[in-house]
Order: sequence, then structure tokens, then C-alpha cells
Amino acid sequence: MPAGVAALAALGVSPPARSMPFRGIRYVSDGVVAEADFPDQPSGSGRGIRRTELHAALVSRAEQAGVELAWGERVVAVAAGEIATAQGAWRARFVVGADGLHSAVRRFAGLEPEGRAGAHAWSPRGRFGVSRHLRLAPWSERVEVTFGAAAEAYVTPLAADEIGVAILWSGGKGGFDELLAARFPADLARRLAGRTVLGRDHGAGPLLQPTRGAVAGQGRIALVGDAAGYIDALTGEGLSLGFEAAVALGEALAAGDLTLYGRDLARLQRLPVGLTRLLLVATRRPWLRRRLVNALAADPVLFANFLGLLGARRPLRELLVGRALRLGVRLAWPHSGRLAGSRTTAA
Repeated sequence: MPAGVAALAALGVSPPARSMPFRGIRYVSDGVVAEADFPDQPSGSGRGIRRTELHAALVSRAEQAGVELAWGERVVAVAAGEIATAQGAWRARFVVGADGLHSAVRRFAGLEPEGRAGAHAWSPRGRFGVSRHLRLAPWSERVEVTFGAAAEAYVTPLAADEIGVAILWSGGKGGFDELLAARFPADLARRLAGRTVLGRDHGAGPLLQPTRGAVAGQGRIALVGDAAGYIDALTGEGLSLGFEAAVALGEALAAGDLTLYGRDLARLQRLPVGLTRLLLVATRRPWLRRRLVNALAADPVLFANFLGLLGARRPLRELLVGRALRLGVRLAWPHSGRLAGSRTTAA
């Protein structure tokens, strides 16, 4: 998303050559299409990047900065000032856990909620994701989100001849092909049929990962990225938020005070987490999702304002009050005004 591209630039990381710009988001639900571009952004303000390409760019930047990289050392314990690995111990003034959704550092630091019980209305615990890369030219300059039965499929352009397809779902187990056939319109499966699969599928979950905070060990241990807590991949904000948090963490490390990071992270999380929770409520209720997509299709300017808030971190005051009120009316009374949502058929 644009905010993530900007944060990467602040970290001195340029997008890899093998990547693809995208200029907005396209929702497809029950034959209705809502699409909009990020406001006041140049074409291609977002970036589709395969994770292996992104990792290589991050490693290259770390090496340029003089970071010592110790590959293959499994961490077995973490405490304030020390990291224990299977090969020995490392002394450190600060310890940062950037080890993903199921963070071991989070567990070692005592930052996981006790019992981890209690699902929220806006985020069922049983949400999972699976992704696949395909040799196929992108058919849109936007990330396309197709809503299915308790599932969404995200198609992201990655290169001139490659796309990434991620499926998020709740309710039972399933592989990529099974989910695609059972939960989505047949035209999406036909579009992907027979294409060369690049590499193997990758899965993750459960996606909801609550935490008791992001700083522990008397201010000497911090979590960043998905390790610092995760709601859902619905909005595609995980990488952007992780890179923005990395910038804030660097500033706190330079100041020698990780409590500054804890404060800044709470501020960074507020808007994307809030919007993710709201969208999860809509996706769990098909009738509400249909009304939402119809309303966004009828008012592309409102959709663009929404994308500005979420993807480009525009100020909340820029969400036009009149359009926001009309959205609320359409969600509550869908027949109160004509919804000019465009209809689509299989290409």
C-alpha cells in the first residue's frame, strides 16, 4: 500500500525491479464492482512485490548499513539484555522481536494474553490465509478483491507476467484449489485454470494474534511487525504498518527509550486496526457486505476517500462528512437512493 512504499523509502529500501505498481482497489461482490484509486497519488502508488524479492531487498539494505546477520541460529530464550540460541548467548542492550505472526519472542517476553481466550465480534479466531503465485499477466491495475462464501480472494499484480492470489477464509480447513472451487464464482477459477504455478502454496493462521503490549523487560524488549499483534489480513495493511513501526522503532532506539516506540506504535495502529475491525464486521455478514459494496460502487469519491485514509494515511478530516452520512444511510436503508453500482460478467 502507498504508506508502506513511503515507509520503505524512509528505511532506504527501493522497490525491487521485479515488482508491479498498482493504483487502487477493486471490490467484486455478487456481480457488483466498486473500484477507486488512491487520491492525489501518482499512478502506481502501491506496489505488488513477491515476498522473496522483498526479503532480498531488505537483506541488501541491512548489509549496506553494516548489520551483522547470523543465519540459522534458532532462538531458544529471550530476556532483557540477552538472547539465547542453540549455538550460544548474545548480549544486547535492546532485543527486538520481528519474528512474525506466531512470535517466539512475544511468548518469551510474556506479552501474550493469559489463556488467549475470548473471540471478538469483529474478528473470529478461525480466520486463515493461503497464497499462490501464478504465471499470468495482471488483468487490472488495481488489487482485485472478490468476496465469496465466508472468504475473500485477493489478486495482486506482481510483474508483467505474474500475479499473486491470496485467499482468506473462516470456517473449516481447506487448500487453495478446494477453497477456490467451493467458495467463489466460477469465472475466477476459469481465469486461473491451467496457469503455471510458481513455487508452492503458503498458508498462515489463525490470523488473530492479540498481545498485552509491544514493550517489555523494563523497556528493553520490543515487538515489531506481526509479532506486535495482528487482527487480520483483510485490508492488506500488515506490511505497511510493520515498516512504519520500524521507522518509529529506529527513532526510539536512537533515543535510547523504547517507551517512545510503544506510544508511537499505538498511534500508528489506531486507524488501520479500527478500519480492519469494521470491515471484518461487514465481511462476516453477507447482507451488510453487499450493501457496502453497492454503496461504494455508487459513490467512487467516497471509496477514494476511504482508500486515502487506509492506504495513504490521509487525515481523517478528509473523509467528506456528507458522503460518509450518505454511506450510513445506504447501509441502513439500501433502497433509500439509487445505487449505481456497475455490474460485471466473466471476461
